[in-house]
Amino acid sequence: MTRKITLPLTEELARTLHAGDEVLLTGTIYTSRDAGHKRMCESLAKGEPLPFDPTDATIYYVGPTPAKPGTVIGSAGPTTSGRMDAYAPTMMSVGARGMIGKGARLPEVVEAMKKYSGVYFGAIGGAGALLAKCIKKCELIAYEDLGAEALRKLYVEDMPLVVIIDCEGNNLYEIGRKEYLGK
Repeated sequence: MTRKITLPLTEELARTLHAGDEVLLTGTIYTSRDAGHKRMCESLAKGEPLPFDPTDATIYYVGPTPAKPGTVIGSAGPTTSGRMDAYAPTMMSVGARGMIGKGARLPEVVEAMKKYSGVYFGAIGGAGALLAKCIKKCELIAYEDLGAEALRKLYVEDMPLVVIIDCEGNNLYEIGRKEYLGK
């Protein structure tokens, strides 16, 4: 069964999600990749505010292609989440709760997810054009000089995702491997 989820991703909502849940996500999300995350974490280290309120925010690890005329955004497929592992615990410590990407996460990120009730959603790699159809609004909000890695605010409707790691640290990649091996 697929669950329809409406953002923001509050702690209460995050606690209802479990590894393996299929979701259709609707609401405001933010985009950022490694260069944007580095800049945000440097700002936080200097005591400067972020260009958006991270409280209960969900960040999509994506560097979208430019929009064609008449479209909101270009192809918007997930990037490898491991590039943000150095920054994810800091972002969660200031309130960000959801992450969307692809690939495995380091144990330090999983521990931060357990501490801050974070959720890691997996998006299908290679399906950027299809995922872009879920994006109804796109607004550049900071770091324009980073090009595709600039910070954007998106409004998405029924974005198809899977909970890969839940806020208890249950990991679909590990669960799936054990089930496949019959353990």
